[in-house]
Amino acid sequence: MTATAIPSPSPTNPGDGAGAPRPRTRRNVELGLLLFVAAILLVYAAVVEGNAIGEVTPDFWVQVAILAVIFGAAHVAIRFVAPYADPVILPAVALINGIGIGFLRRLDIGRAKAPLRADLSVFGGDGFRQLGWTAAAIVGAVILMLIVRDHRSLSRYAYTLGLTGIVLVLIPAVLPARFSSINGAKLWIKFPGFSIQPGEFAKICLLVFFAYYLVRKREVLSRASKRILGIDFPRGRDLGPVVLVWLLSLMVLVFEKDLGTSLMYFGMFVVTLYIATVRVSWLILGLGFFIGGAFLAYFLGKTVGGPFLNFSERATTWLDPFADADNKGYQLVQSLLGLGTGGLTGTGPGAGQPLNVPEVRTDFIFSGLGEEIGLFGLTALLVIYLLLVERGLRAAINVRDSFGKLFAGGLAFTLGLQVFVIVGGISQLIPLTGQTTPFLSAGGSSLVANWLLIGLLLRISDASRRPAGGAPSIGLGGASSGGGGGAPVQIQELPTEVVR
Repeated sequence: MTATAIPSPSPTNPGDGAGAPRPRTRRNVELGLLLFVAAILLVYAAVVEGNAIGEVTPDFWVQVAILAVIFGAAHVAIRFVAPYADPVILPAVALINGIGIGFLRRLDIGRAKAPLRADLSVFGGDGFRQLGWTAAAIVGAVILMLIVRDHRSLSRYAYTLGLTGIVLVLIPAVLPARFSSINGAKLWIKFPGFSIQPGEFAKICLLVFFAYYLVRKREVLSRASKRILGIDFPRGRDLGPVVLVWLLSLMVLVFEKDLGTSLMYFGMFVVTLYIATVRVSWLILGLGFFIGGAFLAYFLGKTVGGPFLNFSERATTWLDPFADADNKGYQLVQSLLGLGTGGLTGTGPGAGQPLNVPEVRTDFIFSGLGEEIGLFGLTALLVIYLLLVERGLRAAINVRDSFGKLFAGGLAFTLGLQVFVIVGGISQLIPLTGQTTPFLSAGGSSLVANWLLIGLLLRISDASRRPAGGAPSIGLGGASSGGGGGAPVQIQELPTEVVR
C-alpha cells in the first residue's frame, strides 16, 4: 500500500483540546547532561596536567570553558530549530568530542620538553585546532538543520546526492598517489597545507539515495525465491543492486586500498536493505559477498599483484604483525603494546607514553587513550558510542515515514560501523584501515561530516518525538514547499516488525 508523505506532527495532540499544555521537550534534561559533561571534562583536564606536568596550571580550565560555550550555543540553537529532539544525543557527542580535544591537548603537552610544559599555551597545538574544527562543525550542523526543516525534503534530491556521493568516493581513486595517498590508503585530496577526506561526506549523500531507492523498491526486494534452513532467500534477478554496490565496494578496496571504507559503504547499503525488507537473508548474502570479495582480492594480490598487492600486504601484516615488527607491522605492534600496557585500569590520564604509538592523533587515538584509561575506560567510551547508535535507531523506529526510518537507521548504523572498523583495526580484529574514530581523532573532514550526520539525526529525532497532528515544517524542498526537484517520495509502509 502506498501513501503520500506524512506531515510532520504539530506541538499539540489533536485530542488534547485547545487549552492542553504543551508537551515537554526535555531540553532542560539536555542542559543538565551538558553541565555534567563539562564537569567530567574539567576533571579530566586537571588530572592530565597533574600527571603530565606535575602541577595543575591556572589556565587548565580555559579549553573546557570554550568548549562549554560552544556546546551551550548548540543547545540554545536546538531549542529553536529542533525542540523535540532526543536530549541525550548532543551530550553524548559532546563528551566524546571533549575527551578527544582533551587527549590532543595531552599530546601537545607530551611533545613539549618537560621544563616548558607548564608554560605551554592553551591557544595552540592540535588541541586548540580541534577546538576550532569543533566550533565550525557545530555551526555547519545547525545550518544544515535550519536548511533541512523536514528530512523528507532530501528525497527530492536523492539521485543528485547519490551521484555526488559516487563522485566523492571515486575522486581519490583516480588522483595520483602524491595527491591522495596517506599511509598507503588513497582516501584523501591533498592541497597545500591541508587535506580533506571526501568519503566522509559521501556516506551521507549515499545514504539519502539508498533510503529513497529502497523505499521505492522494497516490495520487489522482499519477494522470496527459496527457503533454506527456515530463511527466505531473494530471487536471483533481484540481486542486481547488491551485486552492483558490491562491485563498487571492491573497487574502493582495490583502488583506494582501504578495507574499512569499502566495508562501510557496502555495510551501509546491506543494512539499509535489511531494515527495508526485514529479510535476514540479505545480511547473510551481503556478508558472504564481502568476505568472498576480500579473499579474492587477497588471493589476486598474492598471485597477480598490481592493484591488489597493497591489500594482500596489509592482510599479511594483520595475520602476523610481529613477523615484521620494525617495518610494516610497526604501527599495529605499537598499538597492541599500548593497549596491553594500559591493562584494565590504565596508567592514568597524562601518565602514559601514547606518543610511542604512530599516528596516535588520528588513526590510533583509541590505542593512545587505551594506555591511559585502560580497558574499563575504553569500554565506557564504547558504551557512549553504543548509546548514540541506540538513540539513532530509536528515532528510526518512532519516525512516521518510511524514508525517515531507513535514513535514520542507516545514519545510526554507519556511525556504529565506523567505530567497529577503526577499533577492529587497531586491536587486530580486522586489517588496519584509514578510518578515523568519530569525534575523537584530530582532523576536520571526519569531524565536520560526523557532526552533519548528528544534525540529521537530531532533525529526524525531532520529527519522531513531536506530537502528531499538525502542519509539516517547511524547509529546503519541504513537503509543502514549491521548490523544484519533483514531488517527495511516495511512502511505502514498512513491515510491522520494523515499527515495533
